[in-house]
Amino acid sequence: MTDMFVSLGTWNWLIFGFILVALEVVAPGVFLFWLGLAALLVGLVSFVFHPAWQAQLVMFALFAAAAVPVWRRLARQKLDASSSPFLNKRTEALLGREFTLEKPIIDGSGTVRIGDTVWRVAGPDTPAGTRVKVVQVDGANLTVAAA
Repeated sequence: MTDMFVSLGTWNWLIFGFILVALEVVAPGVFLFWLGLAALLVGLVSFVFHPAWQAQLVMFALFAAAAVPVWRRLARQKLDASSSPFLNKRTEALLGREFTLEKPIIDGSGTVRIGDTVWRVAGPDTPAGTRVKVVQVDGANLTVAAA
């Protein structure tokens, strides 16, 4: 058993690291990637310094343990910087935008086409084809004013 540890070398760590990263691709879970990265780092460090096998195992343990907070920080930043802040708040994303009336606003009600959806709008009587700006949203109700 100790022969196996004594024979730990740079190439063994690099191969082990690549195997772990490849296993992450096959069975994703964002766990083996960090262990593979730790093994690759140990392999790169042992290219330069040639540490004893005990130091290599300690470095692997430290790199693997340090990867957890790094991963959590990266995952948290990704959640904080979400690419769709208006997810499940579709009408709030329309606030302040301008659109062209599809049907005129008569008696306070009309329609506007936004993308592939026709929305009912409320506001002062306005002819079709007029540019209007969304000034208030309440659920699926849009209130508009002349732009």
